[in-house]
Amino acid sequence: MNRRSPHHVGDVMTSTVVAVGPEARFKEIAAAMTQWRVTAVPVLEEEGRVVGVVSEADLLHKEELRDSEATLVGQREHLTDYAKAGGVTARDLMTAPAVTVRSDASLPQAARLMAEHAVKRLPVVDAHGVLKGIVSRSDLLKIFLRTDEDLAAEVRREVVDRFLPVSRPGIGVTVDKGRVTLTGPVGDPALIPVVERLARAVEGVVDVRCDLIAPTARMPEPTA
Repeated sequence: MNRRSPHHVGDVMTSTVVAVGPEARFKEIAAAMTQWRVTAVPVLEEEGRVVGVVSEADLLHKEELRDSEATLVGQREHLTDYAKAGGVTARDLMTAPAVTVRSDASLPQAARLMAEHAVKRLPVVDAHGVLKGIVSRSDLLKIFLRTDEDLAAEVRREVVDRFLPVSRPGIGVTVDKGRVTLTGPVGDPALIPVVERLARAVEGVVDVRCDLIAPTARMPEPTA
């Protein structure tokens, strides 16, 4: 039996998450990050709701601004940074509201959120904002670790069998290091670009070589 392709955040997220409360002190947060080798921790209120995130960057504001010139103009330009530099608890240090994602979000949606907000990881929450896990950039790359056999089975099942039901006995699907090759005759040539596009959309596929062809028209036999 073939396993389901990991199309959603919930399939690749890490369920065990290091988190802190709003009153956690600066050194406690730094120690937790060091101990668990993470670059950010969610900040949770009652019932596990995510209210913010403290990252290494938030902690480093204290060092970055320690030797900077505290001019009036400079302070106005970096009011948030100066506030965090003076913070001693997670509530003061955290970036809020937190950028979060739902477990049923697609992997491309999560990737876009990370890019838009320039973050390396996202807390995964339910409909009430309660923490369920965390997803990182490395988690999103897990889809590219699927075996060639698994990818070939899904391309055949979800693409060839569904969209080329008549032609499927003659269609070849091979995968080498994530690169899919499709071969064989297709009854309806208009479906060839559609099938190629759908194969590329399968999670974990690196590239597609489409050698599908239209069937050769049979020449009429000469009459006597």
